[in-house]
Amino acid sequence: MRIYQSRSFEKKVKKMSKPEKDSLDREIRSIADDPSVGEEKKGDLRGVFIHKFKLKTTQYLLAYRKVGEDLELLMIGPHENYYRDLKQYLKNR
Repeated sequence: MRIYQSRSFEKKVKKMSKPEKDSLDREIRSIADDPSVGEEKKGDLRGVFIHKFKLKTTQYLLAYRKVGEDLELLMIGPHENYYRDLKQYLKNR
C-alpha cells in the first residue's frame, strides 16, 4: 500500500510541531492498517472517509480515500468550516 498526500495536506503538516507530527504519524498508521476506521461520508463527499482525533486539546479531522490499493490523504484541520473547505477542494481538483 502506498500513501499519497495532497498539496493541501502537505502544507498543513509542514506547519505542525514535531510532537504533533509524531501523533499524526500514529493516526495515519492506524488508518493504513484498517482503512475502515474512519466514517464514510454521503452525498457530495461520497467515497471520502473522515477520521477524528485529538492533538493537545483540539479535535482534528483527517479526510482520506482509498484509491485501489493505495491511500490518498486529502485534508487535515480543525472542525470549523472543515466540510465546506473539503467540498471546495474536491470541486477544484
